[in-house]
This record gives sequence, C-alpha cells and structure tokens, in this order.
Amino acid sequence: MANAKASGVKAPKNKKPLKGFLKDQKQRLLDLRDALLDQMSGVARDNLRTRAEGNEASAFGMHQADAGSDSYDRDFALNLLSQEQDALYEIEEALKRVELGTYGVCEMSGADIPVARLEALPFARFTVECQEQLEKQEMSGHYRSPVTSLFGLSDAETTTADSDDDN
Repeated sequence: MANAKASGVKAPKNKKPLKGFLKDQKQRLLDLRDALLDQMSGVARDNLRTRAEGNEASAFGMHQADAGSDSYDRDFALNLLSQEQDALYEIEEALKRVELGTYGVCEMSGADIPVARLEALPFARFTVECQEQLEKQEMSGHYRSPVTSLFGLSDAETTTADSDDDN
C-alpha cells in the first residue's frame, strides 16, 4: 500500500466488499493473459511457417500478385501481434494494480472505477469520463502516452531500477 501512496494513486475506499470481486477479476485477467499469449504464439508460428514456405516458393519463381498477397498477410499478422502486445501490457499492468491495491482506481482522477466498467473491461485504467477526456486530448495532440523502453519499463521504473543497482 506504501507504493500506491508514493505514486499518488489512492487505494479503493470500499476494499472489504470488493475482495471477492478482486479475486474474480484477477482470475479473469490471468485467463485473458493466457488466452492472449496462446493467440500470439499461434499468429507468430503461422507467420514464421508462411515465411519459410515463401522462401521455398521463391526458388521456383512466385507470381508478383502472390508475393504481394503474402507480404500483406505478413504485415497484417505483425500488426495484429503489435496490438496484442499492447493488450498484454495493459493486462500485466492491471495485475500489478491488483497486487498494489490500486485496482479499480482511476489513474487520472483517483475516483473509483465503476464495477460494471471493470467487468466489461477488466484492465480499465480510467473512468469513462477520464477516458473520454484523454481521447479528446489525443485527437487534438495535447496528450502523449508515456514512452516505454525496449524492455517494457516506463521511465520511472527504469530510474528506480537504476537507483537500485547503485546500492
């Protein structure tokens, strides 16, 4: 809970009645993560298999339209993997919030996120109102999402990890 206070995010006010809900949501998040990982490995495996078959076909000469179609399929698969990676990141962050005791608290306003929203979108980080505000800011170019490093750490986490290494 100290981590939650240090980050400026409030813990949920009505924690006791939500214990069963939190347990269910954590399991849903774990199930979503497992399903997403399975789906990602399937897309990656199929994409690699297609690429290997494409190399064999190129030795015999491939029609230009077939090569274009294969390239489109590969680009589509890589785009899908990128979107799934983003979703996986959100799920992992939600699991961290469950452990920290900040799950269900809007990261922008500190207000409780309604249970109905969390049931519909278990990795929600914001209330609907704050999400709408962020989307408007993104459309107008006033909001920039946090940059993560190649290792998936935000700048704050990287700084913390660096200071831990110094000790």
